[in-house]
Amino acid sequence: MEEKEKYEDNKGKQNSNSSSNVNLLKNKMFKKFIQSKWYPGIFQWPVLIVFAFIVYELLVGPSVAHNNFGTAGTWVLWWPLLPIMLFLLGRFWCAICPFGLINDLVQKFIGNNRPVPKFLRKYGIWIIDAMFIMITWSDHIWGVVESPRGSAVVLLLITAGVIFSGAFFERRTWCRYLCFLGGVSSNYTRVGMMELRATPEKCAKCKVLACYKGSEKADGCPMFEFPRTMETNAECNFCGNCVKNCPNDSIKMYPRVPTKELWFIRKPKLAESFLAVVIMGIVFVQNITMLAIWKDILNWLEDVTGTTSYYVTFTVTFIIAMLIPIILLSVTGLIAKKFNGDSVKQNFARFGYAIIPLDLAGHIAHNLFHLLAEGKSVIFTFAELFGVNMHGSTAILDNETIQVLQYILIVLGALGSIYTVYKIAKHTYGNKNPIKISVVYTILIVFLAVVNLILFALPMEMRM
Repeated sequence: MEEKEKYEDNKGKQNSNSSSNVNLLKNKMFKKFIQSKWYPGIFQWPVLIVFAFIVYELLVGPSVAHNNFGTAGTWVLWWPLLPIMLFLLGRFWCAICPFGLINDLVQKFIGNNRPVPKFLRKYGIWIIDAMFIMITWSDHIWGVVESPRGSAVVLLLITAGVIFSGAFFERRTWCRYLCFLGGVSSNYTRVGMMELRATPEKCAKCKVLACYKGSEKADGCPMFEFPRTMETNAECNFCGNCVKNCPNDSIKMYPRVPTKELWFIRKPKLAESFLAVVIMGIVFVQNITMLAIWKDILNWLEDVTGTTSYYVTFTVTFIIAMLIPIILLSVTGLIAKKFNGDSVKQNFARFGYAIIPLDLAGHIAHNLFHLLAEGKSVIFTFAELFGVNMHGSTAILDNETIQVLQYILIVLGALGSIYTVYKIAKHTYGNKNPIKISVVYTILIVFLAVVNLILFALPMEMRM
């Protein structure tokens, strides 16, 4: 066990600060823009204005989701585009998110800047997991997506939480330790194509630590990250503060191979892997409830449970859907234990990360239906704001084309997960049974991918 840990530490040190020949900050125009006072505000303020308008529209606009621009803009456009943005640009959305700007404004005028409570530092990830599960459950129970007023209430509740957090605690405590969307973003960003790192040789001579503490040029890292030792982009939102503050030109920003960050995780966290596995179950639920056979499933559940309460029948479905991937990963870890000697818990934490590429693919594939089958509703509802009535199909592409795109995404996600399994096994255990370990988890990933393909093969119904 000690030999494995030493091997892991050495490999981690070799790969934690991977370099690229394409450092975007070598471009003078781009670097000057990131260092300017305009970034990221030039994006933040327009996004905040759009957010305020959408909340207003959700509150006072048409009560039917199909006719409300706020609903279409949120759930048909923004929500499907978000995971794609996370894959391409990392957590850039978090840099321009209206909640982040609200937090900063509250801190500026009435913030107490108290240290983050130890409880949040220790259990923040689990709180995020719980919030994500509860919000997804409540959406189906109370129909948040189908209700403009319900969507507004969710957004206003989050706003209230952001204001409270910003008023009492330092930096972006909400974004780092409480935001359910931040938790999902941190997982998906690990698969993404963008990376920010410091140059160890330059940082070793630095005693200013302005990247973390801040300077007259900009505040310190709002996400509590120390670029000098940062080995993951999970919490980096590309806000540019470290680029502005660094006196040694140490910060690099570059594209990378998708999933690469997952290969070299030195200290896997159970809560992060748990969220990855739960997301897989939630994607199953989101797909099942949009299928024509959902009514038949409900009828069967009503017979089994002896109640017609949707609260009960959906909750049973929701729990089962989440438990299936959790149990499967645990059983797979038990089998893998024979080859790597790790406990089930250790295997769950380490190889749960390999599920993330398939998670992301499934999430994008599911939302692709909303974006491409209902996308024109964004144009229709926006035109209606100006008294222009537009009617017709809301589809951008036909269902057959959308299905083909969904299949391609699932296959790519599965391949990414399978390769990630191999890289994790090779990095962690060296030549000690990496193929056997990989095969065990590959079987699980193929099974999950096949389930996704079957669900996407069935006709889906629109929620809007």
